[in-house]
Amino acid sequence: MNLSRGAIVRILNGQTPESPVFQLINARKIGSSAANNAVDRYRLIVSDGDYMYSHVMLPAQHNHLIESGDMDNNAIIKVNKYLCNIVNGDRKVLILLDVTVTNKGSNVGDKIGDPTQINPAQIPSLSELNEPENNANRQSAMVGSGNGKGVLQVQNPVVNNKTATTPKANKVPTPGTPGSTRVHPIATLTPYQNRWRIRARVTNKSNIKTWNNSRGEGRLFNVNLLDESGEIRCTGFNDQVDQFYNMLELNKVYYISKCTLKTANKQYNHLNCDYEMTMNGETIIELCNDGDELPALTFDFIPISKLENSKPNSNVDVMGVVKSFKDVASIMTKANREVQKRDVSIVDQSGVAVNLTLWGDDAVKFEGDGFPILALKGARVSDFGGRSLSVSSGTTMMINPDTKEAHTLRGWFDSEGRNREFSSFQSDGASGSSQSTNWKTFSQAKMENLGQGDKADYFTAKGTVVFLKRDNCMYQACPTPECNKKVINLGNGLFRCEKCAREFPNFKWRMILSTNIADHSDNQWVTCFQDSAEVILGLKADELGAMREEDEIGFDNVMQEALFKPYIFRLRAKMETYNDENRMKTVCMTANPINWLDYGNHLLEELVQMGV
Repeated sequence: MNLSRGAIVRILNGQTPESPVFQLINARKIGSSAANNAVDRYRLIVSDGDYMYSHVMLPAQHNHLIESGDMDNNAIIKVNKYLCNIVNGDRKVLILLDVTVTNKGSNVGDKIGDPTQINPAQIPSLSELNEPENNANRQSAMVGSGNGKGVLQVQNPVVNNKTATTPKANKVPTPGTPGSTRVHPIATLTPYQNRWRIRARVTNKSNIKTWNNSRGEGRLFNVNLLDESGEIRCTGFNDQVDQFYNMLELNKVYYISKCTLKTANKQYNHLNCDYEMTMNGETIIELCNDGDELPALTFDFIPISKLENSKPNSNVDVMGVVKSFKDVASIMTKANREVQKRDVSIVDQSGVAVNLTLWGDDAVKFEGDGFPILALKGARVSDFGGRSLSVSSGTTMMINPDTKEAHTLRGWFDSEGRNREFSSFQSDGASGSSQSTNWKTFSQAKMENLGQGDKADYFTAKGTVVFLKRDNCMYQACPTPECNKKVINLGNGLFRCEKCAREFPNFKWRMILSTNIADHSDNQWVTCFQDSAEVILGLKADELGAMREEDEIGFDNVMQEALFKPYIFRLRAKMETYNDENRMKTVCMTANPINWLDYGNHLLEELVQMGV
């Protein structure tokens, strides 16, 4: 394939030749910086046969081409998409966004022609294209790479992209400023730019999350943004939560500029985009009222009955009617953090029900009365209980959407689905088998050293409450839904939460109940948090807290009446270190009154397995 002679000069002078063909002369790695979490990148020298240029960058997502040896020195490359930007005021850098290697350098063998090296400070004009042999005085040594930090400051991009056009600079305002009509497609954004503006639709908006680590604590949220060229995630922290969270609404279109761009962390970001955006103090977001032509949120629904064909941990789009739902429950995560969850059963015309788990604010704020319709995009599939679904941070959930599919589902449910019997997914083996719930006696749990490994062990046991520690079983907590931190009584009618750094005129009661549970084989001390403690005591925490302050005898009676009652417990066992001493900690995940019919069937299954 012939090289695109003169293409480099044309690009540097503002033209956009389509898919130019260059030869790679050399590639040099620019090391990453641990301080700014950058990644390794390659700086290239490329030739078009007449000229060669040293201010050329390869985005990190294409590093594999060089590291695998496919794109070696003297290789012929076809540049399908590129970007030319001005850095440090007057230096132009060429960024190769999409590259195809058409011939390896080992096959080509040597440099093609006798190209003249271009001095970035003295770029030839278009009139000089046909006279490369008279421009020897333009040769110069290679210069440094931008600001020396591995990051290029860019402005005034010239884009070669079949999905985008570049208006003439003298007809539009400066990009990245309010009122600018110049819009950059999401697919062309790179960390090498600092002046860009996108117009995109919000297709997903997470709840506000809190984080706490060695560097401090804070809040964050993220949104997914979609335009004709692609989709990208944008995250806001702390001040940006206050500034933009309520402003950004699902399915609306916005102009967004001056965010920080970095390589996407694929552990948490599953969008098909190499980069992600972070809001900062200079970020500008404006509502766009004329974005109807932008693609809207689309679904690819599958029937609930087809979930058995979906792989665990995959994401699917599902629509269903809420057939039933449970109260909010509190569980402990592996990080020893309490979170709220709610289980919801949804059904559709396929005749199958599936359990859907909502977490955090989604669980607390959910209202299931009236059989609402849920449309879920990107719900996470699990093999728990055969098949189940959960809403993650990347899931978009719409309640009673105004769509044709939702209206059809509503008509079916109201006419016949409401009174229909639905089948459900089952675990491998018989329904409710002991294997699926890991039934153990307390002596078996100890003999098998459950909880002694690196990960926590979960098991189910039938036990009877034989003792309750009433001291320190309750505390006054922050009244906000997302915070359960203990508050400080200031003595002036106000209560301070150090985590939220706020003072409140009220509080909520929370329970941490230390319980001794026994079966026929042994006993076990178990920590019961809010949800399971309320089941055992038969009262809500607020009612019990008021009773403790106003009616101590009644409080003691509640504790006494809770003894010697049996439950089915779902337990989590994990060895923990406290004051340099290892000890087993067992936490109650759920406590349910015994359904004697189901428990009898379980015992029959065990007898069958023993060959009785």
